[in-house]
Amino acid sequence: MHPMLNKIKSSVPNTITCLNAISGVIAIIYSFKYNESFGVFKGYELTYIFIVAAAVFDFLDGFCARVLHAQSEIGKELDSLSDLISFGVAPALLIFNTMHQLGSGSWLSYVSLVIVAFGALRLAKFNTDSRQSTYFIGLPIPANAIFWIGLCGWLHQYHYINEWLFAIIILFVSWLMISEIKMFSLKFKSFKFSENIVRYILIIGAVSFVVFYGISGLMWAILFYIMVSMTCRNSIH
Repeated sequence: MHPMLNKIKSSVPNTITCLNAISGVIAIIYSFKYNESFGVFKGYELTYIFIVAAAVFDFLDGFCARVLHAQSEIGKELDSLSDLISFGVAPALLIFNTMHQLGSGSWLSYVSLVIVAFGALRLAKFNTDSRQSTYFIGLPIPANAIFWIGLCGWLHQYHYINEWLFAIIILFVSWLMISEIKMFSLKFKSFKFSENIVRYILIIGAVSFVVFYGISGLMWAILFYIMVSMTCRNSIH
């Protein structure tokens, strides 16, 4: 292959990873424009959208790297830095601003920043842990972000927030990211039903929750993922 084409090929995954990071930064910006209207969306809703966009780019960069055989150490580090922005900092500031908007705006809102610290620890552990090639140990940081989008959706649905309970949930979910609990990876080696029963159940369950509950269904989908992983932990390998 021509050196120029080879360089372009190797740059594709990293370019997509950068789109992940940019989406995360845009999500952060809109989290501080919480109740401002932008067309049919509020600022916090655009935060949801750009965190989800970052998750899509996070999936695509790994997929493209495998297809193009363009995996690299730089790509691995860039992916972690982007994930920390999009799935650590962005949801933390979404929660920070949610607690200010729906709660009293007390010092408890700063507990949300624990998500950033534990997210960084989660990514550092993942990058140095050879066990996590076919499954996860601890809650993946993108799942952490999706959970917070769902919980924020639930709070907006019921217009109620207990800040002390919320702080406890923040600490618990953050701990899950660095825990030693085995959790399923949704990466398919093949699409045979017999080899991926649990993965198909997780996907069907997640779609069902979102169809029935809307945005808040994302929270229930992640709780379902955690519950199934803990229940079936002996079959995770």
